[in-house]
Amino acid sequence: MTLDVALVGGGLANLLIAWRLADRRPDTTFRVLEAGSVLGGNHTWSFHGSDLDPDSLPWVVDLARGTWDGYEVRFPTLTRSLRGRYHSIGSEQLSARCRERFGDRLETNARVVEVTPDRVVLADGSRIDARCVIDGRGWGAPSGIAVGYQRFVGLELRLTGPHGLSRPVIMDATVAQDGAYRFMYAVPLAPDVVLLEDTAYADRPEAPMAESRQAIDRYAAHRGWTIAEVVRTESGALPIPLTGGLEALRASWVPGVPTVGVRAGLFHATTGYSLPYAVHVADLVASLDRLDSASLAPTLERLARSVWRRQRFFRLLNRMLFFAAAPEERYRVLQRFYGLGEGLIERFYADRLTPWDRLRLVTGRPPVPFFRGLACLPERIPTFSR
Repeated sequence: MTLDVALVGGGLANLLIAWRLADRRPDTTFRVLEAGSVLGGNHTWSFHGSDLDPDSLPWVVDLARGTWDGYEVRFPTLTRSLRGRYHSIGSEQLSARCRERFGDRLETNARVVEVTPDRVVLADGSRIDARCVIDGRGWGAPSGIAVGYQRFVGLELRLTGPHGLSRPVIMDATVAQDGAYRFMYAVPLAPDVVLLEDTAYADRPEAPMAESRQAIDRYAAHRGWTIAEVVRTESGALPIPLTGGLEALRASWVPGVPTVGVRAGLFHATTGYSLPYAVHVADLVASLDRLDSASLAPTLERLARSVWRRQRFFRLLNRMLFFAAAPEERYRVLQRFYGLGEGLIERFYADRLTPWDRLRLVTGRPPVPFFRGLACLPERIPTFSR
C-alpha cells in the first residue's frame, strides 16, 4: 500500500501536521515514524496568542495544557506585567492526544536509514512507500552556520503549598548570571505545581544538570516554596543562529524531500521557539490542493528562504548579545527590550517587526558598548570575539 504521507520524525512539527491533516483531510493516509521511544520528546512549548494567525489559534489552544492572561518579566531594575494571552503545550499531553486519535498510525522505535521523496526505509529492512515524505527530524547541526544556544534544565515541581503565581514569569533575570545571560522561567500548572527552568544563553549546548538543580532549589527557597516532589525533568538546547546562509542549512536536507521544523530553519532565531512556524506549516500542508513531495518541497523551501532572509536582523541581535556584551552584563540587553512598547514586544515574538521596530531596537541609549556593537553589524563573527 502506498500512503499519502510519511512523516519522518515524531516531534512537534510532524505531530501538528498529522493533527491538521486529520482535521481538514480526514481521508488522508499517513504514518508518523519516530526513532525514539516516545513521541514529542520531553518538552514544554510555549507561545503568545499574538504569535499565531487568528484562524489557527483555536485549534492550537485546544491542545494547550495551560492558558494565562498575561505574563511577567523581572530584571534587576525592571519588573513588568504584560498583557496578552500566553499558552503552553506539554509533550506528554500532546503525545497522549495524538495516540488517542491516531492509534497505530504512530510508530516509535522506528529507526530510519533512508529517506527519498517517495519512500522511507527502516533499519529492519521494511519499506514504506508514500506520495509525500516529510522530514521533520530536528536540527541537522550544519557546519556552515555559527550558533549559540538557549540551554535549559526544567523541573516540574509539586510544592507543599500554593505557589501564589497567577501567571507565568517568562524571564526572571534577578538570579546570578554566572558567565552567561541566565534567567529562571516559571510556569504555574496547578495551585501547587510549577515548572521551573534554569535557562541560559550560552556558547555550548551541554546543560550542567547538578548546577541547574541547585539553582532551581535556591530559587524555590527564595520564593518561600518547599518542594514536595519532582514530578518530571526536562532539558535541552535550542540553536540560536549567529551567522550563516540558508545554503549551509540546506546541506542537511535530503534532495527533493519536503523538510519542516527546526531542520528547515523554521524557528525564531533569537528565542529558538518553533511552535508558531510549525502551526503555519501544518495549516499550509493541510490546505494544499496537491499533496506530494514534488509539489510540497519547493513550497517549503521558498518559505524557509523567506524566514531565513527576514531573520537576518535577529541574527544581528544575537551577535550583539553574545559578543558585544560582557556575560555578566547581557541581561541589560533584554532589560532594555522589555522596557519598550507592548506592541513592539508582541511583533518581535511573532516575527513581524516593522522597519521602525528594527530602528527602535538598535537606537537610543545602547545596552552594549558602541564600538563592540558596531563590529557585530556584518554577518560574521567579530574578530575581537576570538
